[in-house]
Amino acid sequence: MSGTFLGTPSFPTAAKHALEDSQLRRNLAHATGVIRTKRAGVVGEVDDWEQLRLAGEAIKNRVLRHLPDYLEQLERSLTAAGATVHWARDAAEANAVVVDIARRHGTDEVVKVKSMATQEIDLNSALEAAGIHAWETDLAELIVQLGDDLPSHILVPAIHRNRAEIREIFLREMGRAGRAAPADLTDEPKRLAAAAREHLREKFLRAKVAVSGANFAVAETGTLTVVESEGNGRMCLTLPEVLVSVVGIEKVLPTFQDLDVMLALLPRSSTGERMNPYTSTWTGVTPGDGPQEVHVVLLDNGRTDVLADPTGRQALRCIRCSACLNVCPVYERTGGHAYGSVYPGPIGAILTPQLRGVGSDPQTDSLPYASSLCGACFEVCPVRIDIPEVLVHLRAEVVDAHQRASRVPSVQDVAMRAASWTLSSATRTGAAEKAAGLGGRLVARLGRTTPGGRTVLGAVPGPASPWADSRDVPVPAEESFREWWKRTDGGRSRTINTDGGRSRTIDTDGDRSRSDDTDGGRDGGGT
Repeated sequence: MSGTFLGTPSFPTAAKHALEDSQLRRNLAHATGVIRTKRAGVVGEVDDWEQLRLAGEAIKNRVLRHLPDYLEQLERSLTAAGATVHWARDAAEANAVVVDIARRHGTDEVVKVKSMATQEIDLNSALEAAGIHAWETDLAELIVQLGDDLPSHILVPAIHRNRAEIREIFLREMGRAGRAAPADLTDEPKRLAAAAREHLREKFLRAKVAVSGANFAVAETGTLTVVESEGNGRMCLTLPEVLVSVVGIEKVLPTFQDLDVMLALLPRSSTGERMNPYTSTWTGVTPGDGPQEVHVVLLDNGRTDVLADPTGRQALRCIRCSACLNVCPVYERTGGHAYGSVYPGPIGAILTPQLRGVGSDPQTDSLPYASSLCGACFEVCPVRIDIPEVLVHLRAEVVDAHQRASRVPSVQDVAMRAASWTLSSATRTGAAEKAAGLGGRLVARLGRTTPGGRTVLGAVPGPASPWADSRDVPVPAEESFREWWKRTDGGRSRTINTDGGRSRTIDTDGDRSRSDDTDGGRDGGGT
């Protein structure tokens, strides 16, 4: 059984701990760098890549506009193909369906295809509580499960582990869950994959029930699709007697032709390949071939709430490619565990708060702020989700939720109202500038000088301390912009003091004019 995200601290706290792990940062930088390079190469081969992105966006938008209709069509097509369709409003209902099916077939174990939906509902814990072992068969998921760890990437859940760590996990844990790893196991990738293959083979051949997700579900035909790179999915989808697929309601596509577009976008954006090594499609039950009992659980679990948000609903276009994670400077430095969700990175920062709701959990409320808003995620998203736009939208939602829940205004609210009152009047703004200049002269000696030559303060006491913990607080300039403008005639001249109490005005075009002050210190006027 793997660990749980319950109890994960808010993102700033978790990220700070992650940044202290130099090995983690090296692992992430290497892995994301390799995937970025591969993606750039195969995307560059496609002349009409932007047109493909626009097509993918249009298909998903059409699905979201007519989602009830396509879901009902999918149910009819699946039923006609011999599958049984279950509707699950939340994780509890979906888990109950899967547990009940396993119990009815008298099995104490299931094999699983890598699935974000089953991770989202924590299906493994529900099965474990019912006395049913859930064996992960994806290599990275197996590493996470054997290490009692948590996934940290959508595509490569064990991206935070290096080869030496994986070897130690296999040697220590494989024997407790089945066939043990060879005693002479090395950290060579081929040897590690071979050990996993031997460990899993007996489970594939023994299992009566398999659980999968689906990358896409075609409403027109009732066809479900899973793409993967190892072949474990193909084993799970064909060998067991019973197959249960847990599918998010947003995974539906109208037609088989739409699937063609998605299969051109997904592998290039995810693994940096022109085509996934294994693309499995199945339509209900085929007599004498593959599972003879097929169940499809259509999962809501907050998705209809996301659909109701005109700005946030674009997150439901996501095809789980993880391209946004691989280009995100924040994710590359903190890893996925800091996000406290099975959906890490930029897409997790907008999807998790919408699925869970904001305003009640500090950890969830911190996720929309886990971004620099650089926009790299939007540039690589194959279905053009404007993640920065949704992040800003969710930040406003978090603020509004806290304001509704609190009777006492926050320090930030008070500060913003004070700033609004000050800046709404030219007189008040001028007075504030003079006060700031005076304050700057008083506190400048307490600050430090940055490499750029600007004086900044260190830690700030009181309510402003959280803001100053992650930012340099600049010391106000001694001279305000208005004063500079008046003194230099809008930058056309500048006045400097000379020895003997005289001042000299220098024209910025290079012509100089000199005026001696009769009172020994006052500027005599500039040109």
